[in-house]
Amino acid sequence: MSNDHNSGQTIQFELDGHQVEGRAGETIWQVAKRQGTEIPHLCYSPEPEYRPDGNCRACMVEIEGERVLAASCKRTPSVGMKVKSASQRAVAAQKMVMELLVADQPARETSHDPDSKFWHWAEKTGVTESRFPATERWHADTSHPAMRVNLDACIQCGLCVRACREVQVNDVIGMAYRSHGSKIVFDFDDPMGESTCVACGECVQACPTGALMPAVMLDDKQTRVTWPDRKVDSLCPYCGVGCQVTYEVKDEKVIYAEGRDGPANHNRLCVKGRFGFDYIHHPNRLTKPLVRLPGVKKDANDQVDPANPYTHFREASWEEALDLAAAGLKKIRDEKGAKALAGFGSAKGSNEEAYLFQKLVRTGFGSNNVDHCTRLCHASSVAALFEGLSSGAVSAPFSAAADAEVIWVIGANPTVNHPVAATFIKNAAKRGAKLYVMDPRRQSLSRHATQHLAFKPGSDVAMLNAMIHTIITEGLTDEQYIAGYTEGYDELKAKIQEFTPERMSPICGIPAETLREVARAYARAKSSIIFWGMGISQHVHGTDNARCLIALALITGQVGRPGTGLHPLRGQNNVQGASDAGLIPMFLPDYQPVGRDDMRGAFEKLWGQELDPVRGLTVVEIMNAIHAGEIHGMYVEGENPAMSDPDLQHARQALAKLDHLVVQDLFVTETAFHADVILPASAFAEKSGSFTNTDRRVQLAREVIKPPGDARQDLWIIQEIAKRMGLPWNYAGPGEVFTEMAQLMPSLKNITWERLVREGAVTYPVDDPDKPGNEIIFTTGFPTESGRGKIVPAKVIPPDELPDDEYPMVLSTGRVLEHWHTGSMTRRAQVLDQIEPEAVAFMTPKDMRKKGLAPGDFIRLETRRGAVEVKVRADRDVPENMVFMPFCYAEAAANLLTNPALDPFGKIPEFKFCAVRAEKIDIRTAAE
Repeated sequence: MSNDHNSGQTIQFELDGHQVEGRAGETIWQVAKRQGTEIPHLCYSPEPEYRPDGNCRACMVEIEGERVLAASCKRTPSVGMKVKSASQRAVAAQKMVMELLVADQPARETSHDPDSKFWHWAEKTGVTESRFPATERWHADTSHPAMRVNLDACIQCGLCVRACREVQVNDVIGMAYRSHGSKIVFDFDDPMGESTCVACGECVQACPTGALMPAVMLDDKQTRVTWPDRKVDSLCPYCGVGCQVTYEVKDEKVIYAEGRDGPANHNRLCVKGRFGFDYIHHPNRLTKPLVRLPGVKKDANDQVDPANPYTHFREASWEEALDLAAAGLKKIRDEKGAKALAGFGSAKGSNEEAYLFQKLVRTGFGSNNVDHCTRLCHASSVAALFEGLSSGAVSAPFSAAADAEVIWVIGANPTVNHPVAATFIKNAAKRGAKLYVMDPRRQSLSRHATQHLAFKPGSDVAMLNAMIHTIITEGLTDEQYIAGYTEGYDELKAKIQEFTPERMSPICGIPAETLREVARAYARAKSSIIFWGMGISQHVHGTDNARCLIALALITGQVGRPGTGLHPLRGQNNVQGASDAGLIPMFLPDYQPVGRDDMRGAFEKLWGQELDPVRGLTVVEIMNAIHAGEIHGMYVEGENPAMSDPDLQHARQALAKLDHLVVQDLFVTETAFHADVILPASAFAEKSGSFTNTDRRVQLAREVIKPPGDARQDLWIIQEIAKRMGLPWNYAGPGEVFTEMAQLMPSLKNITWERLVREGAVTYPVDDPDKPGNEIIFTTGFPTESGRGKIVPAKVIPPDELPDDEYPMVLSTGRVLEHWHTGSMTRRAQVLDQIEPEAVAFMTPKDMRKKGLAPGDFIRLETRRGAVEVKVRADRDVPENMVFMPFCYAEAAANLLTNPALDPFGKIPEFKFCAVRAEKIDIRTAAE
């Protein structure tokens, strides 16, 4: 979006009587700003920098020798040019523009935002009233839960159009009608709340007048009544993109979130990041410790009552709750052994919390039975990446899409799951990059794609192997790269012969010639990058899927250069950091195998005790071990396995069976409902710490407000449990913990806590304390023993459970834009839940017609593990014979249906594929 200011060429010209120097591509306005000269501007946004339009004419300047004035935001200087920004003629024009605009504005005292950029410049130019008659034409549009449209304040500057069309690339906002009736519209002049608006709020952030405003700031007259007491810079608590955010606070309550110019988002946010912050103020927040009432048994069939979530519990002091929590865990450890305990850490917490939690399990419990949600999202991706490249992290950031000629998005829906990252992919496609989207379901990104490959569910390996076959047999490989940087190519070349496009086409459902065309485009491009998501990883063949993607990159040399690489998009805000910090049963921090004596020794020396050399159990294995009577106690911090695990009834029965369960969370979640002790934790905005995004960028989050009531910091709670388990811990804060982490984690070399505080964000690896981090890695090889990337062939393996006569359809699960993970946060965010308030299942209209279904009808979805009753929604993006269901709704939990079959390498469940039957039910039956 920005002009190129770095080519080295300079232009000498005169500005207001002074010789100044302009950089190549700079406009007069930009040079003036650098020189400290203020020129009014309304239709141009320098921060973030949008393409200038020059249509408001508020920035007019006089250029000697020219008959007409020039818009300084558009005009670039030439050598010897003489510019006057404050001449009588220029100032008169600027004032006249402001007066004409003021004429159609509501009076400042009753305007929608009296502190807006517009009124700032009106005051600066000395024009706050107008001689011209006002025209009242528009009424407020209050149809959207998050935003208000007040066209009586609109000056038609076009910033909202550019924000929507060019930055976020949603193309919902445009100009319509002519002359006096021209106005901003949403889609076909629909009310905003009924349009295809995805509520990213970019238009609100861009609007200079208050014509577009966040609803939370306005009163019934759509006038701004809320101003912050203070602002705090921090991060977004949701997906792995790692957007930087400024939170506005009034009376110790967050009232608004606004994007910052962080390296991951450049001011952009999505609906969750901008409007999903108020879960922290929900009336059901835990503010005091709770312990289970005597004699109240746990029942896997019991569900949390949203109206009274504290049923079965009583309040307790922190001393009592911590003593009970630790005593129960300690008793099981001492009587039944270390391996009778397990812990689930959280990818929503900080790196420091994750590190301390796994250290507690390994040193206080005495085993490696520790895991977190990576096991349910990208475990198979990490398994394949470690096997092939000895690194589980992305090789390039998502912003590398800007340098790519070809972009693959496979098994991912970034516009829903990583909306801000998706904007950069859409920007690249608009620039001319070839975008190929591969997924059984179509998606909004598909309309920006060169081609969408809707392959048959579960046939990823067949499709990818056919492309590998094409590249090898047609001589499209990079032989020099293969010889210098890879191993295992000859085995792949031999085994790939059977996977011809003609043989694979009937399996994957993609024409053989299409498979060839896409493979050729990827291999022949100067730079190709692959983004993938849980559509790749959440299969019993998920590791094989990722092996294919790694092989494609290695045989073509599409890694280690700008615009190339492998990028598994991370789902939770700190799933990368939590994995790095050791919340994995087979790895110590920084993926150092627990069985390696040489690596384990450094931890034993610093931690002062011997560690178990045997890998622990994963999430699903822990649940199975509870049923087998091998695990009797658990400590769960910030995770919700009673909603996120597959075959939920099995998982909930396991939680109910435990002798002792300690849960640390913000709410009485479905998991906490089965606890013996519940410890009220701190929300994201209530803590400081480091978080690592999907780009390997370690960023600092700052405490915005204090936890409510008697809730405490997670770092403090973990330490208090540790002390009662016999560990002599006394960390003063996250800085001390990070310093210890850096001693044991090579990835954090040259990153200190002081540097994080100073810079806010550092990408690892870092070569020197004074150098920026390396965004692109594997430029000179791989961190394997041989220095080469290992190519591993993949077999075509079908899903574990195929449709049959009894269960004839395929069920796939995932997310919707407005909700995140198990919904424990977003379902308690007012705007988000108002937009998507109820559970639905998505089905193609063709299948709905076959079953006599209309949108809004209730259906019963049943698999071999359970059944749910839910409303159906028509969705043309869903392929025939498939049902897609979000897993965030407790009232219709999709994971009651999913298959717990595991990938043998990554130990990840097959969430993306199981056999299901769908039947229409009477609405009265469903209500009962």
